[in-house]
Amino acid sequence: MKILFAAPENAWGNFLHMIKKELPEFQFDATGDFTVPEIKGYDVLIPTMTTITRQIMERADRLKLIQQCGSGIEVVDLKAAKELGIWVANVPTDISGNADSVAELGIYMMIGLARDFRRMQRNLAERRMGEPQGMALKGKTVGIVGLGGIGKALVRRLKPFDVKIMGIKRSEPQKAKDELGLDWVGTSEDLPELLKDSDFVILCLPLSEETKGLMNSKTFSFMKKNAFLINLSRGGIVERDALEDALRNGKIAGAGLDVFWEEPPDPNDPIFNYNVLATPHIAGSTDVSMQGIVRVVAENIKRVMNNIPPLYLKT
Repeated sequence: MKILFAAPENAWGNFLHMIKKELPEFQFDATGDFTVPEIKGYDVLIPTMTTITRQIMERADRLKLIQQCGSGIEVVDLKAAKELGIWVANVPTDISGNADSVAELGIYMMIGLARDFRRMQRNLAERRMGEPQGMALKGKTVGIVGLGGIGKALVRRLKPFDVKIMGIKRSEPQKAKDELGLDWVGTSEDLPELLKDSDFVILCLPLSEETKGLMNSKTFSFMKKNAFLINLSRGGIVERDALEDALRNGKIAGAGLDVFWEEPPDPNDPIFNYNVLATPHIAGSTDVSMQGIVRVVAENIKRVMNNIPPLYLKT
């Protein structure tokens, strides 16, 4: 079997090297970037951040499986895949260690922003000691938008910080409140209330037609001026120009971004001149999560070789 990895060879913490080691009997090729210039002759496609359109799939002559090396499958035209008889599967965040790793990065961003990472860097360079005075997490309110695997992992880690935790859950908010022991949970319609009360707003929900541009000029207007936005999900959930306007005009205090409106983002984008703590889409890229993801991807490739439906199919 031949597997195509739609990314640079060393992307995602050397995932390709790890999966090759797990499946030495198969041939793996990397495209070198986030494109799929040729798909003929491949049985499995690992799309990473590459958009997989109907046109790409129609060029395939033996493609059986599109297997994401993570949870995000919004890059795949699921309707076209189903019509063309191509399986699509992912690796849920809560079974691979991915959600735990993403949650840890979220807390890193919270602390970095709260303790004013930019001024710390400047003060070290200027040999100024004992400042800046940071903001403690204790007693603050954290609003988590999306209580799936990542949101739940964040809740578990945040409770020892003695913070108030609010959440948004599309359905059964009271059940989520009781099960997770949160202070408040609302539905999507209650988002303004969460934004008004939160010192940190953390996005942990998938990108869809419903969530695209969720954070825009209107929703930013509900946030506190000293609050921070952290996006751990997908760049399309935040409107870039609205975020820059909020940062430039002091509508929010700063942002933590692991995902962007385009990937990779332009390093000279003026938005990075503001109080933005940015990481290169690596929230889920740790030793623990990569091992979990490799295990599932390898299992699914073996299943496809034996004409067995893969685990975690998406339809």
